[in-house]
Formats: sequence, C-alpha cells, structure tokens
Amino acid sequence: MGIKFTLINSDCFEWMSKQEENSITAIVTDPPYGVREYTEAEIAKQRSGKGGIWRVPPSFDGHVRQAVPRFSVINDNPQERENVYNFFFLWGKEALRLLVPGGHVFIASTPLLSDILGRAMRDAGFERRGEIIRTVSTLRGGDRPKGAEKEFADMSVIPRGLWEPWGLYRKPITEKTIAANIRKWNAGALRREAVDSPFNDLIECQKTPAVERDIAPHPSLKPQSFMRKMVYAALPAGKGILLDPFAGSGSTLAAAVHVGYESIGIEKDAEYYHLAQTAIPKLAALYPE
Repeated sequence: MGIKFTLINSDCFEWMSKQEENSITAIVTDPPYGVREYTEAEIAKQRSGKGGIWRVPPSFDGHVRQAVPRFSVINDNPQERENVYNFFFLWGKEALRLLVPGGHVFIASTPLLSDILGRAMRDAGFERRGEIIRTVSTLRGGDRPKGAEKEFADMSVIPRGLWEPWGLYRKPITEKTIAANIRKWNAGALRREAVDSPFNDLIECQKTPAVERDIAPHPSLKPQSFMRKMVYAALPAGKGILLDPFAGSGSTLAAAVHVGYESIGIEKDAEYYHLAQTAIPKLAALYPE
C-alpha cells in the first residue's frame, strides 16, 4: 500500500488559513452540522451518555438510538440555522482559496440542512455541480408523535430517512476549457470508475459494517465501500492532494490510501486524532482487491 497520508491535530480553520493558495486538489469531508456538537463540552456529554445536543440511548419508539446530533433542533432554531450558514460560508471561503481551479468539494449533508449548506457554498464562490445520494436505512425520522405513540400509531412526524445527500461543488476553472484546466491543474472533472462507467450521483450503500466500526468507533463513520467511490472520483487524473478538514477517525484518508492517493486530514479532537492514527491503515487494508 505504502501511500503517504498526513494527519494533523488542529482546528481546520487555523490550519487552512496558513496554507498556500491553490495547494489542494480536492476535498472530501463529513463536517459537523450543529457547529457546536463537536465542541469539547458537547463531546464530553456524548461520550458520557448524558445528552446535550446529542441524541443517545435509551430507546425511543421501540428503537435503540445511536448517538447522532439532534438536527431537528438546529432546523427549528433561526439562530442555529444562521450559525450553520456562517460556519460554512467562512469555511467555504478558505476552501476556495486552497483549492486549485476546478477542484471539487464532496461534502456530506442532511436533508434538513442541505439548503443552508448550498447557499453558503455558493455565496463563498463555488459552483454547485449536483448532489451525490447515498442510500442508507437509518433510524432518523419515521417516529410517531412523542408521548402519544399509541394514540397516533398510524402517523409519522417526519419521513424515515433512507438517503443521505452529499453536496458536490467546484471551484471555477481559470483555463478556457475543462481539458486545458485538467492539463494544468489536474482538476475540473470527475474520475470514472472505468472507461465505460461514469461516476454516478446515486450510490447504493448499507450501514457501516461492524468490522469497520470496531476499528474506528466514531458517531458518523461512513463505510469504506462508499468512501472509496467518492475519493476515487475526486482526483480526475489520479494525481494531487486530497484534503479532509474534518477527519474524524480517518475513513476518508483510509479510502485515499486504499486507492493510492496522497491525502491530508485535520482533526481537532485529540481522542479522534489518536484513534485515526491507528484506524487509517487498518481500514485501508480491509477488502483487498
């Protein structure tokens, strides 16, 4: 395998502000959406099982919950929505400066908040190039009215989530044609899975396998089968540097190592950073082809 990856324990805004313009070829990342759920205080609550913004067990409506952020709280609060917009607008401006012309951003979102992300990224200067849909059965949504489950047994407050949107954005090209931009910057297009098989915007996917969660127990760990497709498409010429500024326990970097790309990951939380150091080579070595 032997492909280099660099993992840095830092706040991504601080790190990105110190990097040279046009130094990153593509970004693939799964960021925080409550903005504050990965602060030290909220992470401490999640790890102790005492809530905060995190939805944690015990069970509700007959299902045991995994620890995930309460996105509905963010969606219902105007100030929280404004915080999300400001976070991604400022982040998008930094990402735009770092990326080479034509560089793509693949960024995980949620159906409740993807509109806010899209507005922020466009206002930051990115072109919206579509949305990648990851099919996955989750326990989000589909719940009966809380406290009246039997009375309203035939109702759901919100549809059960069976998909996850990933926004696809591109820094505007600077050359006259896409071909010329690719020749100069190795960016501007998406790498096909094979010569006769283009990258598709619908990716059928299952929950992250237990073997991967055992290696990298992170609340939002995405499966390698999915991440490898995303990462592979991000560098059209198979050359350049891939960045994950919210690296978590390292699934993006592991996918990059597996497909043979150089990558950089930034993770603010020290515990996840140390977890990723050991998890990345183990995840990358799974399912050899």
